[in-house]
Order: sequence, then structure tokens, then C-alpha cells
Amino acid sequence: MDRLLARLERRLGRFAVPNLAWVIAAGMAAAFVLSLVRPQFLELLVLDVGQIRHGQVWRLVTYLFLPPSGGLIWMLFGIYWFWLVGTNLESEWGAFKFNAFYLVGMLGTTIAALISGGASGNAQLNLSLFLAFATLFPDYEIYLFFILPVRIKWLGLITGGWLLFQLIAEDWGTRGAILAAMANYVVFFGGHWVGYFRSRNLRVRQAARRAGQPEPARQAHGRACAICGAQEADGADIRVCNCEKCGGKPRTLCLAHARNH
Repeated sequence: MDRLLARLERRLGRFAVPNLAWVIAAGMAAAFVLSLVRPQFLELLVLDVGQIRHGQVWRLVTYLFLPPSGGLIWMLFGIYWFWLVGTNLESEWGAFKFNAFYLVGMLGTTIAALISGGASGNAQLNLSLFLAFATLFPDYEIYLFFILPVRIKWLGLITGGWLLFQLIAEDWGTRGAILAAMANYVVFFGGHWVGYFRSRNLRVRQAARRAGQPEPARQAHGRACAICGAQEADGADIRVCNCEKCGGKPRTLCLAHARNH
């Protein structure tokens, strides 16, 4: 996926919109202010497939600017949270990749609206941004109710569990809508999770194999790579890694896997 994005960026990078999260957040704030003047204004922004077929094509874009529902405090928090998530993703990825992620999410949301046949907003799209943020920054802390510190990965797991429950319990129309709206997350992070679980299974098998060896045999071999099993006694350059991917615990890796794991 990264190679494809790199090729596309070389050709289309000049069309990327910089600071896209700022643009969307400002649009949400403007839409909320206008809704105070004219309460029916937000209804004109919703992604309503029936109205689009009658010529209201602006809805294909304007639903992005729908502010979070609720009172003033919730709206301000929702816009701030969208800005925080979006700006951090763009800082990590760059403008083009963030634009691409958002565009795929827009296409998925449109497909979801076609599947459901009704009107929809930007909730699922913004949820996909949150899942991306939780995946890339799992140890980021927020304070629930301004008191309880919680790492964002736990909220991401709760959100993922809720979506999984819906996929199991709901009808096929709802399942298709969820999958379509989450297409950007699946496309961008599918390979990440496949690699993660493969590496995790490999570590479990290697730990079981090492545990089954007599203690003198394990000491005789010296240090070994936790991924490929290369032995220091055989001339492998073994390093000790303490990065976040290793869970913050010391793990011995060969030089190649220490640089890329």
C-alpha cells in the first residue's frame, strides 16, 4: 500500500489539500453557526441519496461539514476532537496520504448511503479517523470527564468491539454499510494487522520452543533473535530492543529485524 501511495504522490501530490483537518473543522463550526440562524440548514447538508438524484449534488460534499449533534459543549468538543485526530494523522502521514485516506472514506460513506437507501452523515467517516488515530498512537492519553486518564488504544478496542458486534448481530444491509464506511481503515491498516498477528504468533511459538529447551542448552546458544531465531553463537549481530512495538519490554533481535520490525 505504501509503495502505491508513493507512486500516486509523485504523480498527484500537487493536488493534495494541505491542512485538510483545519478546513473540515472550520466548516463544521460555520455550519453550526448557520444552523443557529436557520435550524433547517443542516438538513440541506445531509448525504441524502434521494435528494441527490433530484439534483442536490452538493450533498456529496457538504455532509462532511455536519457538526456533531448535541449541545454547544458537545459540539465544541467534537470539533476539537476531529481537529486533534486529523492534524496528528496528517502530521504522521503527510498531506497526500491523509487526503487519500479521507477520500477513500468518502467513497465508502457514499456506498454505505446507497446500501442503506437513506440519509447519512459523517459519523462513520469520522469514526474511521478515530480508529486510525488509535492504531498509530495507542499510548496517547485522554482524560475522561477531565479526571480519569485513559489510553486511546482502549477506546479504540471498545469501538472495534462494538463494530464487530454490529457485524455479527445486525442484518446484511447494516453489515454492508459498516464495511463500506470503514473501507479506508481496512485498506490502509489491513496489512498492519496481518503482520502484527503473524509476528505475535511467531513470538508465541518461539517462546514455547525456548521454554521447552533445558536451561543449559538455552544458555549455551547465547542470545537469539525473537523473530527469526538467528543465534548469536552462529555469528548473528543480536541487539536488545525496547521500542513501543515490543511493548516496552527488552527483546533480542537480529540487526535486520531491529531496524525493521
